[in-house]
Amino acid sequence: MVIGIHSLPKADGSAFVTAVDAALRPCVPIFLFVSGYLTARSGHVPLVKRVWRTIVPYTIAFIAAYVFMALANPAMDHRPAVALARYVFAYVFVYYYVFVYVGCTVALWAAIALAGEDEGRDRRLILLLLLAIPVGLAFGAYIDPLLQHLGVGEAIIDEVRMRDLPFWFAFMAAGTLAGLFGAGALFHTMRYPLAAAAVAAYAVYAGVRIAGIGDAANYDSVAFFLYAILACIVLLGFAPESAALATLGSASYFIYLWHIFVIMALRQFDALQLHPILSTIVEYTAALSICAAAVLLLRRVMPPRIAQGLGI
Repeated sequence: MVIGIHSLPKADGSAFVTAVDAALRPCVPIFLFVSGYLTARSGHVPLVKRVWRTIVPYTIAFIAAYVFMALANPAMDHRPAVALARYVFAYVFVYYYVFVYVGCTVALWAAIALAGEDEGRDRRLILLLLLAIPVGLAFGAYIDPLLQHLGVGEAIIDEVRMRDLPFWFAFMAAGTLAGLFGAGALFHTMRYPLAAAAVAAYAVYAGVRIAGIGDAANYDSVAFFLYAILACIVLLGFAPESAALATLGSASYFIYLWHIFVIMALRQFDALQLHPILSTIVEYTAALSICAAAVLLLRRVMPPRIAQGLGI
């Protein structure tokens, strides 16, 4: 899904491109939801291990991305403070969701810690997670007008909204709740009505964005949350069993970090960009194929510890 989003022509604001983009947007919520669901099934958050396995692959990819950007832009600012800010805020390519995941993981760890260890632990954790969802929606609804009221520029507002941790944590909280309640079987039973509801929610979300009705943001809007959370539930309800999907899913972080290099390299060819549909197909196919081949190759030749360091 993330490859599809980044393969779309960015200058094309047509209704068709917006509709396709809208359909693919739940990629980050699905990752967070599944992470929360699996955490609930395991019963704990190995915080240090998760953060380490997130930061190390990101750091490697960041260095490669920084070199790529420097070669493409000779006038790039290389002052240490600027480079550090780029790293901390993940301001290279599309890496800002690295720290969204880290922040949400820390928040879930904190919620579990606050719930305590005695017999009332699950009830307290459920209450905290239930509260986190409306809090996240409130942040998503009001962070934009608040920043506008304070005179903050649109570019900064967009950056803040992409990193709206309370909003993103709502998906991880929902996934954790699904795991705590063992809702997978219920979602499977209701998968077809839920799929119909997800399609309807998608139509609303895409329509809001195309028509510019109310909060028509790509992310952190109520319409997006409704569609994305239903997409997460439907995915869990159908739970497709496929070795190929399992391989790609387990390497999703590696694909997220490295697919953009293929797309950015192909976008250096101006002739390809003259044909938006062709460029989208070529970029998507090339990025998916190269990343999948890289995953299979690295898993075969690299020791497990090094493969983990690359996000595989």
